[in-house]
Amino acid sequence: MVEKFIMAGETALHVCDSQQGERCVVLLHGYLESLLVWEDFVSLLYKKVRVVTLDLPGHGISQVVGECHSMEFLADTVKAMLDSLGIERCTLVGHSMGGYVALAFCEKYPERLDGVVLLSSTPNADSPEKRTNREREIALVKAGKKELLTHTAPQAGFAADNRARMRDYIDDLTEMIHLTEDEGIVALLNGMIGRKDQNEMLRSSSVPQLFILGRKDEYITLPVAEAMVEAHPQAKVAWLANSGHMGFLEEPQACAEALLEFVG
Repeated sequence: MVEKFIMAGETALHVCDSQQGERCVVLLHGYLESLLVWEDFVSLLYKKVRVVTLDLPGHGISQVVGECHSMEFLADTVKAMLDSLGIERCTLVGHSMGGYVALAFCEKYPERLDGVVLLSSTPNADSPEKRTNREREIALVKAGKKELLTHTAPQAGFAADNRARMRDYIDDLTEMIHLTEDEGIVALLNGMIGRKDQNEMLRSSSVPQLFILGRKDEYITLPVAEAMVEAHPQAKVAWLANSGHMGFLEEPQACAEALLEFVG
């Protein structure tokens, strides 16, 4: 993987690019993560497809631009990145928040996509309860209490019976939170609060779709995931039987196989 900074439009972006492969997969990380979260997973993909990872603006060491990073702004940044790297088409794989970015991209730039993958993500808008929780997190961060996020967020992403063996990854995710700029966290929370429901867009889209879902996900619970699958018969589905919200770390081989089969 070649690591570099590029300008994606007017935004300074930290990217890694394997640079080789006929087909391209772009991995979009989730909230409170960075491109580092994909490091082990990339090793299962790069021999078969070109893999690009990036720090979404506001996380990692990419630029923070204003107080709200809308999903549309992030999609525009991903499109500018593809232009800068000379990539005509790709399959976008969005984990959690990254899935919201992938959906915004799918709506705006479907002609650039070979496929879109929602990895532990959903086309549903925030519920009122979820918006309230995000607003509470904004207040915490603005009050200088970001470290409180490390007490629950990293471990909650994993299925309860995986947490002991995933301890190193939990520690890594905790460190990512410490390294994330407060302004970036607030900008992305504001962007997620404001995002729209994308169910109808997804149903009417001609872009091939894959959902990869964990049966033990505590964020997208099994009833919610099953309802989502039922509402989207056009999408292919891969279930990870022993995963929570972090299936690409909990069951990486199964996750990679489902993705590579979809990419073809």
